[in-house]
Amino acid sequence: QVHLVESGGGLVQPGGSLRLSCLASGNIISILNMGWYRQAPMKQRELVATITSSGEERYADSVKDRFTISRENGKNTVYLQMNSLKPEDTAVYSCNAWRSGSAVTYWAQGTQVTVSS
Repeated sequence: QVHLVESGGGLVQPGGSLRLSCLASGNIISILNMGWYRQAPMKQRELVATITSSGEERYADSVKDRFTISRENGKNTVYLQMNSLKPEDTAVYSCNAWRSGSAVTYWAQGTQVTVSS
C-alpha cells in the first residue's frame, strides 16, 4: 500500500510562487510514476504535470514554462514548483502515483492553493 502526504499549499499574490511537496511511504518512489492534478470549484479535474519513474516530465499547456515537477528519490519526495502564479491557478492540488501496468492509483489528501490580492 502506497501512502502519500502532501504539503506546501497556501495563499499567495498573483505573480508569486509556491512549492508543493508529496512524500511517499517507504523507499518505493523510484519505481513510481507521479503526477499532480488540480480541481477548482465547479470545474473538472485537470492534469497539471507528470514525471515518470525514469524522470520524463510532461506539462499541461496552461502551466508550461511556469511550473516544474521534480523528484528526489533519496527523500521519497516529488515537488511541484509553481512560479508566476495567476488567479486561475486557484484550486485544490493533489499528487498521485501509479505503476505501469497497474490499475491502482494512489492519491494524497489535497492541498489548497489560492492566488489572490
